[in-house]
Amino acid sequence: MRAERDFRRQAQMELRNTYEVTPIGLFTLDTNGHFVRANPALRAMLDLQKSDYKIRHWNDYFEPGAWGALQALASKGADGELEMGGSGSVERGNGERRYLLKAIRSNGWIEGSLQDTTERSKAVERLRFLSEHDPLTGSLNRRGIEKAISMQSDETMPWALAYIDLDRFKLVNDLFGHRSGDEVLRQVAARTRAHFARSYPVGRIGGDEFVCVMNDTSIEDAIAQCRNLISILSDAPYQVGNRAFQVKASIGLVECSRGVRVQDALSHADRACREAKKVAHTHLVTYRKGAAAFEERAEELKLVETLGRNRLPPGLFLVMQPIMSLAAPADSLNFEVLLRMRPPDGTTLPAGKVIVAAEESGNIAAIDRWVISTLLEWIEAHRHTLKNTQFICVNLSGGSLNDEQFMEDIFALLARHPSVVHYLCLEITESVALHDLENTQRFIARVHDMGGKIALDDFGAGYTSFKYLKALSADALKIDGEFVRSMCAHPADIAIVEAIVALARNLDMRSVAEWVEDFDTLRALQEIGVDYVQGHLIARPQESQAILTARSAASFLKDEEVIGFVDSLSQPKQATVFDYEWCARAAGTH
Repeated sequence: MRAERDFRRQAQMELRNTYEVTPIGLFTLDTNGHFVRANPALRAMLDLQKSDYKIRHWNDYFEPGAWGALQALASKGADGELEMGGSGSVERGNGERRYLLKAIRSNGWIEGSLQDTTERSKAVERLRFLSEHDPLTGSLNRRGIEKAISMQSDETMPWALAYIDLDRFKLVNDLFGHRSGDEVLRQVAARTRAHFARSYPVGRIGGDEFVCVMNDTSIEDAIAQCRNLISILSDAPYQVGNRAFQVKASIGLVECSRGVRVQDALSHADRACREAKKVAHTHLVTYRKGAAAFEERAEELKLVETLGRNRLPPGLFLVMQPIMSLAAPADSLNFEVLLRMRPPDGTTLPAGKVIVAAEESGNIAAIDRWVISTLLEWIEAHRHTLKNTQFICVNLSGGSLNDEQFMEDIFALLARHPSVVHYLCLEITESVALHDLENTQRFIARVHDMGGKIALDDFGAGYTSFKYLKALSADALKIDGEFVRSMCAHPADIAIVEAIVALARNLDMRSVAEWVEDFDTLRALQEIGVDYVQGHLIARPQESQAILTARSAASFLKDEEVIGFVDSLSQPKQATVFDYEWCARAAGTH
């Protein structure tokens, strides 16, 4: 018996020692919430004095309602736990502490453990903050702003979404470095947050793109606030060190309602913002519910959704716009293939909308693949009719050119149609071509090896680096239409077109002028020495059957004056020098 008592006494001493030295706070409370026992770890945690802790109540150390919460927890049994905040003396000047509490009922008392989880809670909160905030500006990031939109879409009150984009910001980064650009972005975010009297969620979702969720706000109020914000962001320069930077803001504003999908709201606002960048006076475009622009964008989003599921939309077809040779207008029939789409309602969507939707969905390669495959099959079927055709242009998007799988698919298609590849002239934009010069060179070389041709599209609108141009070995330069359509009104555009034509000739490339809309421009281009012209003056895009029954691109001319001029091009005559004064006079009479 004595040995048993000694063993029990030893076990109790070990248990008491463990109770005293364990780093976890242990406690016992009576039924009124007063401390009965507390180990040193708990006394240190709560700053309990050993002499008086038995008169202290649980509520003296924790947030209001803590005693009731503890009783409820203890009633659940050993599996329950609760996070609880400290108050009063527990804070000790260090801010609120956080604790993890476990408790059970035992012999009429409440026994439990307490762990200080303050640092862990701070780390979790920090990670949660970083997951939803932009570390550069302190604003919400895309995830955070999408969460704010999702929460707002459940509300019945009116609200609006503002999409803010900075114009000319890229120049700050390019000329003065990203450190200066980052500071400008921080100041933009600060001005935006300070402008709104209400606590609107503001987020940065792109390099220089911000979004504001204007909750409980009518569209009229939102318009007024956005106009003021444009002034605030655009008028005063941004001071970075001893430099002052001026940027302009454009805003796309969308009226939203309950149940709107997050991605739809953002896409509508993004589209409105892109339109706002073109509005020089106000830099603000608003989409109201039910407006034509809003409904049009909704239809585009349906198309994006279809393409996003890796499906081609129904109703795709090709049209062909003649490209007229100025050397042999009556004996050549070249053309560019353009994409169109005919929805179930019978209307026709231009290529631009289909391409934008495909790029937004990330499925542009599928569209390009369909176009080239369909074109090659059409040429194969009608090549004996295309006796006057030397080339057929078709555009490749930048996204497709950088897609290795797409490239392999295209070369496989060309390999299946070796007898018609020589007709194909693949157009790539100048900026895309120079984005990855080595990749572009490999692509061009492979196209040439298979018998195809390459044209640089929109030449003059991008980098226009002559140093790189000679390394590209293109077959043609398509002069950007912005220079062509206004050349008779702007001598600078005439000089640019002349320079491009001379450059093409010296590099043994053909020159093609796009957007030829009037007779004066046509005559000017002919005197400059452009090889080919394309535009509505020559012909609008045609159905394929019209191409098959035509002898030449000149067959589509309608204007008698133009027809007479083109007929005269076949007559022998002396070479002429371009007459600047004539073009200026022509511009003044139209």
